Amino acid sequence: MGLRSEVAAGSIHRGICGERPKPAWKTGSSLPAANRSQAGHLFDGGEEMSLGKAMIHARKQKAIARSAAHAADMGAAPSSHILQMPVLVLNASYEPINICGARRALVLVLKGIARTEEEHGLTLHAQRSWVAMPSVIRLLEYRRIPHQTRALSRKNILLRDRNTCQYCGEVFAPGELTLDHVIPRSRGGNSTWENLVACCHGCNRRKGNRMLSEMDDMVLLREPRPFSLHTSRQIMRMLGRGDDRWRKYLFY
Repeated sequence: MGLRSEVAAGSIHRGICGERPKPAWKTGSSLPAANRSQAGHLFDGGEEMSLGKAMIHARKQKAIARSAAHAADMGAAPSSHILQMPVLVLNASYEPINICGARRALVLVLKGIARTEEEHGLTLHAQRSWVAMPSVIRLLEYRRIPHQTRALSRKNILLRDRNTCQYCGEVFAPGELTLDHVIPRSRGGNSTWENLVACCHGCNRRKGNRMLSEMDDMVLLREPRPFSLHTSRQIMRMLGRGDDRWRKYLFY
């Protein structure tokens, strides 16, 4: 039989018997049906994840796990909690001027605007480095503070009044206090430092919508003061009362 006859015979045989089966590693038929689509994404460059991206993702997950394990071994607090801790800010003259969050304090230190004077004793861990959390920072250049302002908020009013009801004189937890308008809003009172005081719920219900001049059994312990440098220092002292590192800068 000549060459042409052999080729023709082979073509007839393939036409009758079908195509020659491809190896299993090419078709993916050796894989279970549930895993076949995943293999297609890994080897055929599908939309979900390529093989290279899968390897990078696995390395990132391992690095995160190692970092978390290292932070646990070192006894570090959760980073979300650390970054919300208060930090005392000093002017270049060591005068206390503000309180900011630890996240903002770290930015000032890393940018070279401030330096750490007191450390908190906690550390924030990254993949290849760690940084000590500051408790007190000092600006490297003196900043003039012409007029200090602080947000009028429930927290700051309670700090100013030292968590003390301004009618009965009892000290409560912050969650057990509310704010009272000395001159009720229905009588034209505004929400200002001079018209808001800390008040317990009992006194607040008893006072209701009345003026103090209309009552004989309720008086203010002290007149509410507007915001001033003294108020700012008092608020900073209240916030730093539990941190001994602040005392040398606030109590003098």
